[in-house]
Amino acid sequence: METAFIKTPLGVAKLQGDENGLTDISILDGDEKLTDIIPEVLEDAVYQLIEYFEGSRKQFSLQLNPLGTKFQKNVWQALEQIPYGKTTSYLELSKTLGDPKAIRAVASANGRNPLWIVIPCHRVLGSDGSLTGYAGGLSRKKWLLEHESPAKQQSLF
Repeated sequence: METAFIKTPLGVAKLQGDENGLTDISILDGDEKLTDIIPEVLEDAVYQLIEYFEGSRKQFSLQLNPLGTKFQKNVWQALEQIPYGKTTSYLELSKTLGDPKAIRAVASANGRNPLWIVIPCHRVLGSDGSLTGYAGGLSRKKWLLEHESPAKQQSLF
């Protein structure tokens, strides 16, 4: 398993993966030493994340290999279908998966998403449109949604 630490506008991201694909991307609150030489198996992921933060990438094209249960993987695959700049609710996601009563299980699987940003769990809101729990913190979730918003906030000054 290879690991890299890269700087993002939201803090240091930790990437892990091997020849079978990317297994983990997480945002850290600490000051990790940035990786000087990116392992070859992570180069494409690093490049695509940089493009995402620059605003030139709206969809990821990476080999993914997240570890989880079959149910979690089904939820994560459904999350990948939420388009850039769009949001959905936990209830709608549950309905998409065929069981509106599974909302808590879907929310739990969403919270265990091991591939920050690439599997866009930040695009899921409460049924009333509110920002709800996010492993990276609500301020990061808000930043990501604003970053992807088609109507960018403009400065008055």
